[in-house]
Amino acid sequence: MKKSLLSISFAFIILLFASLPSHAAEIQIRIDDVPLPIDVMVETINNRTFVPLRVISEDLGARVDWSNSGVTVTKSGTQVVLKLFSDTAVKNGKEVSLDAKPYLKSNKIIVPLRFLSETFGCNVSYKNSIIIIATSPFIINGVKVKVLQYEYHMIMGGVISQIKGNVYNKNIYDTFIENMGNKVDAPASYSWVHDIDTIGHYYKLAQYDFMDQNDQIIQRFDTYSLVESFPEEVLSKYPKVLLYDDSAKQWHLFKETAFQSIGQIIDTAKKNGFLKVISNTVV
Repeated sequence: MKKSLLSISFAFIILLFASLPSHAAEIQIRIDDVPLPIDVMVETINNRTFVPLRVISEDLGARVDWSNSGVTVTKSGTQVVLKLFSDTAVKNGKEVSLDAKPYLKSNKIIVPLRFLSETFGCNVSYKNSIIIIATSPFIINGVKVKVLQYEYHMIMGGVISQIKGNVYNKNIYDTFIENMGNKVDAPASYSWVHDIDTIGHYYKLAQYDFMDQNDQIIQRFDTYSLVESFPEEVLSKYPKVLLYDDSAKQWHLFKETAFQSIGQIIDTAKKNGFLKVISNTVV
């Protein structure tokens, strides 16, 4: 009798612990060959992998909206509504079943990785304890983009970084294209140097090189900012920000807010491990 009770108790404990979340210390998640930062909470429940909604939505380029009815995740015409602790979701107005329920932990919404990844068009595979998520390739003029090389200068030295991740690079490229204004003539004075003595001088803020698999440049954009070292009335005829399309050898007006948006995308890519500094000569 005692043996039977012990066996039942032992079996109950095994089932209990099997259903509890566990940190997936041995599981690595790679999105477009970039591993998620080690401080990202990754858990497994019943052989299902869960990650914070914020991380996976940013890396897949999806927008997240919260309401009383649930969490809405949207990307490119696909909309999914998730409810905490519910095994159903609503995808484009139709109810679908989930094999793993979203939940809340440490004030973070934790969601099933495979469901969201595949919903938004990613391929998910598993090899040697690594979950591999491949987003749709980013292509410019029929050529697949490998990385975006991003360069900016300080007073003394400069920084060159490379950004991987199809979603981040496509979002940056689309921001350039969508906010490219009217064509303008080249400014009389422009360079990497912050020249405060020349009226209408433009300082080169950054250079963006979209590169192919052989590290050849497919497309380059340069952003320039007017050096405002003279009175406003003297500079009133000069646009504050210009964009140079190096591939087309053409200058354009460019929105200051668009430049700021690109900076925000780059900051998010850096925070999530998709930006790598390859050269830093700042002193």
